[in-house]
Amino acid sequence: MQSIYMITITMYIVGLCGGLGWQRLARPAACGRRRSVSLCNPGIMVRMAESDLICGVESFVALGDSFTEGLYDYGTSGGLVGWADRLAEVLSAQVPEFRYANLAIRGKLVREVLQEQIDPAIAMAPDLVSFAAGGNDILRGTDVDKLAELFDSGVARLQGAGCRVLIFTGFDPRDFPVIRLLRGKIAAYNMHLRGIADERGCDLVDLWSMRALRDPRAWSPDRLHLTTEGHRLVALRACDVLGLPASGDWRAPVNGRGLGGASWVAARREDVRWAREYAMPWLNRRIRGTSSGDEVAPKRPELEPVR
Repeated sequence: MQSIYMITITMYIVGLCGGLGWQRLARPAACGRRRSVSLCNPGIMVRMAESDLICGVESFVALGDSFTEGLYDYGTSGGLVGWADRLAEVLSAQVPEFRYANLAIRGKLVREVLQEQIDPAIAMAPDLVSFAAGGNDILRGTDVDKLAELFDSGVARLQGAGCRVLIFTGFDPRDFPVIRLLRGKIAAYNMHLRGIADERGCDLVDLWSMRALRDPRAWSPDRLHLTTEGHRLVALRACDVLGLPASGDWRAPVNGRGLGGASWVAARREDVRWAREYAMPWLNRRIRGTSSGDEVAPKRPELEPVR
């Protein structure tokens, strides 16, 4: 099965060089007193009310892959930010003793998250844990039924240790070349995740339903990772799920200038550049059995204050 996906992606890349490919999208709490807090730059002003959830969350550990690591969302210092850092800043503004760790590393598979991140997270005894993984597995052709069983075992371990667990569905890839070939598998995996959330009582962030994430401005040049604006929207959605009302709306259109239409020739030229700079290196790593995260360490390996 894995070889079938490799062949499919390879054929697509070859097709790019022949003029087929990417079709441009239409551009379309400290509990008690209420107060406003900022959520990283570009900021999200959040109006907080009394919340038993916030009063009970003094520590947060984020687990997963590049999505949670914050790839392509760069802060003013050049380091990675991402939706999890933005959510952590909201919590930090409400809880004086709040601490945050992020163990997510790009390229990780679900089994690697379970092997490398679950135990360190449990050892920190956090109140809240986010667990988002599976996209890299699906890209490699992993059976989603078995993948969901593995994911569920991780959730069970976290909840068995007394952690509240926040999980995420996958995005809807219907407008994106190559990845849209996996739309059915992603949808099936999402149904498993919704079932896990229902059965185990997890908080679930439904990224599939976020229409704003179908805007190309929410995505980085590699067409796989979110931009700063995309991460900001996901953070807003997570705040909504956790009961943190925000003045920003995750349903709102993506901020920033429209990209405008591109000629057929310009679009094809961009496709070839994408294949050369992103798709081919990905294929090379699959052939060599390596990962983009092999030499990467967690950006926040210990629970520490956000600021």
